[in-house]
Amino acid sequence: MRIKEITDCLENLAPLAFQEDYDNAGLLTGDVQMDCAGILITLDISMEVMEEALQNGCNLIISHHPLVFKPMKKLTGNLPGQHVLIKAIKNDIAIYSIHTNIDNASHGLNRFVAEKLRLINLDILQPKEAFLAKLVTYCPVAYADKVRNALFDAGAGNIGNYDQCSYNLSGQGTFRASGAANPFVGERNKLHTEDEIRMELVFPVYLEQKLVAALLKNHPYEEVAYDIYPLKNLWNGAGSGIIGELPETEKGQDFIDRVKFITGIPVVRYSGEIDRNVKKVAICTGSGSFLIPDALMKNADIYLTSDIKYHDFFEPRDRMILADIGHYESEQFVKELISSILIEKFPNFAILSSKKNTNPVNYY
Repeated sequence: MRIKEITDCLENLAPLAFQEDYDNAGLLTGDVQMDCAGILITLDISMEVMEEALQNGCNLIISHHPLVFKPMKKLTGNLPGQHVLIKAIKNDIAIYSIHTNIDNASHGLNRFVAEKLRLINLDILQPKEAFLAKLVTYCPVAYADKVRNALFDAGAGNIGNYDQCSYNLSGQGTFRASGAANPFVGERNKLHTEDEIRMELVFPVYLEQKLVAALLKNHPYEEVAYDIYPLKNLWNGAGSGIIGELPETEKGQDFIDRVKFITGIPVVRYSGEIDRNVKKVAICTGSGSFLIPDALMKNADIYLTSDIKYHDFFEPRDRMILADIGHYESEQFVKELISSILIEKFPNFAILSSKKNTNPVNYY
């Protein structure tokens, strides 16, 4: 099996287009056409993790945090992480990072953690904005179903919990083919009027090339007329954080105790009234202080995230509990998530989760 089959599976869940501008997700070393001997999944890549991959015969390491995050001008092994990168290249080990794209995926890490905490009625906390576009095209009536279905198959027409959404309007198109044209209908050098269907379909912008290719392949005309309009609508198909509800109201202290047990955290930093009733819960794995206003706006009773600064704890002003559950602790479940996805897709392949604890933070 080639590495590309594995990365395609991951990018079907978390397209690289979902990553933030500052991120560096995707294949960092290696060739997607290489045969894959084994997979090691980790949160971070250290020399210990690299040795673990070598010992287990794994030539693909899938990490959450990218080993290469900032631009490099030199590769001498003198800067942090470079000696690990050099060892990967020398040993033909491919490194693939799935970072903020799996954070932002609607069925990614945040949902996985939310489901572990038994939350229901889940929704994206901060949906992606300006991530949608609309395709408008015109097709002869007899071919409208074929073209429309091809666009559906390519990923257009999904709105919330509905798919195959389109708007269709009957009308007449006019055109005159030149002497050099090869018209599907009509004659050269004569004005032609054709009964057509105008169809409109919404799609996420990262699918534009795929949609245009499907349109051109299935449309009967030699020259296909179509327009693409950018939209400012919010899109719940991807975004930052997640918000949901507990099946039953709990005391804040009881809920935090359960969070500590599930994540293995010895202590939680928090602000707010810990004994308040908790029903609506917001979560952002990793650094999520930027979503405090969104959690407040959506009336969360508690917001779980990490890397909260001192002054951030003042922001809720007792309107909700703000809890810092640790960066590593909130993201540690990414190994379990990726493993479950790949094992389901490739049940007979060697897929290992790293046994190395890469958390640089200790508690005393």
